[in-house]
Amino acid sequence: MDNGDWGHRMTTPVTLNVGGHLYTTSISTLQRYPDSMLGAMFRGDFPTTRDSQGNYFIDRDGTLFRYILNFLRTSELTLPVDFTETDLLRKEADFYQIEPLIQCLNDPKPLYPPDIFEQVVELSSTRKLSKYSNPVAVIITQLTITTKVHALLEGISNNFTKWNKHMMDTRDCQVSFTFGPCDYHQEVSLRVHLMDYIMKQGFTIRNTRVHHMSERANENTVEHHWTFCRPAHKVED
Repeated sequence: MDNGDWGHRMTTPVTLNVGGHLYTTSISTLQRYPDSMLGAMFRGDFPTTRDSQGNYFIDRDGTLFRYILNFLRTSELTLPVDFTETDLLRKEADFYQIEPLIQCLNDPKPLYPPDIFEQVVELSSTRKLSKYSNPVAVIITQLTITTKVHALLEGISNNFTKWNKHMMDTRDCQVSFTFGPCDYHQEVSLRVHLMDYIMKQGFTIRNTRVHHMSERANENTVEHHWTFCRPAHKVED
């Protein structure tokens, strides 16, 4: 399968019959978390069943799957104010083995005191791929880290001197470092080191997402995005 066919398959609508409820989404959404049951199922590593209409059939709670699917789409858990089936939803999340959702349900976001807020770091990786390469060549790769935490940016500037980078101002007083362009192996090495450095500063991953899009006939762009958070006193940076 060439890169164009692969990109088409990832964005082609697919319909699931979950306990008699029909849901239409994309394979890329269902594979948002590759280690989940749905990730394995649509990677071909897990047996599938079809209903009489040819839809993928899953014998689970069809009503609660609405919240499962929305979490896959946004990496955020949003429930009605009067929602009373958290225990059942936790069982569904455990069945689908969506670890970030399980964590959200087991460890709800704490209510911080008034003098505490969350610092956020956004890390994104953008790759442009050519479908004419064999198997696939990275045309351009770059990593961008954006945050309001200037002390973290200074630490990155001092500890990642061997990578070419430039700083740019963004909206809402946030600042970004952009690394690259670099090849695939450099990007992987840099990303691993950056994520390790960020987490050693007390940040934890809140959510992740992947986005695939075709800009030209011979190119696909793949974007990976991670959000890190940590609590901090308002007197800090």
